[in-house]
Amino acid sequence: MNNTLIKTIGNLINAISYPLPHYAAKQAVKIFSTPRKGKLNDEETAYLKTAIQKTITYQTIPLKTYHWQGKKSTVLLVHGWESNAFRWKDLIEILKAEDYQIIAVDAPAHGNSGSKLFNAVLYSECINLVIKQFNPQMVIGHSIGGTASALAINNHQLPIKKLVLLGAPSNFDEVIDNYIKIMGYNKRVVKAINAYYLKHFGYLPEFYTVENFSKNLNAEGLIIHDKKDRIISYRDALHINKYYKNSKLIKTVGFGHGLKNDTVYHHILEFLNP
Repeated sequence: MNNTLIKTIGNLINAISYPLPHYAAKQAVKIFSTPRKGKLNDEETAYLKTAIQKTITYQTIPLKTYHWQGKKSTVLLVHGWESNAFRWKDLIEILKAEDYQIIAVDAPAHGNSGSKLFNAVLYSECINLVIKQFNPQMVIGHSIGGTASALAINNHQLPIKKLVLLGAPSNFDEVIDNYIKIMGYNKRVVKAINAYYLKHFGYLPEFYTVENFSKNLNAEGLIIHDKKDRIISYRDALHINKYYKNSKLIKTVGFGHGLKNDTVYHHILEFLNP
């Protein structure tokens, strides 16, 4: 959205918040939770057809999974916001060459999965279902996909041996705060948003921080984050590394938020290989 449209929508939600604060919060959360992109194009669809595809269902949401067979351990790949399983193509080819068994998933409202809405808590529950379905020993997550994976593993005490977090945020409330600032929401909307999250998820956004979701995180961790990441600050990696006791942090420079680089893939392979 351009700045004019963002300002117009923000002002409209603010105006609605005076007579209808709960409705304003619902609309604000809906805007925040609706991806504008992440669907598959023809090239991406063609590549993902090389996998064995299976649809599993979380509540009423169909989740599309992709399976490339191999003889070594199973690795689950979890993408981030406004992306899909194709984002892993280069890494998939590397893991295939190493004979790993590979599982990838499209998040809710992304790729070939169902739903129009997405949030990190929902994603974590979907990841929990995928892990229980395919029993991977290792998980690699990018951005919010990494944090949602950590949340799933922690909350459900899943028997994951190794976890790779690529450009992952250390908390959800900062992501929401940035959205609030961009939209210019007033205090009434912010208060109503907090009430909405408390009602629907049982916690305020500030609960979802690494201090709280790393207590049962026993998997060996590798955190890779670029110093010049403009999407998720490098400070988040330092924060995760501080509280995720069984983790190692690797800093890169110049690879951006995507971290699609042979150097990154080398670090991942070195970590995954026994």
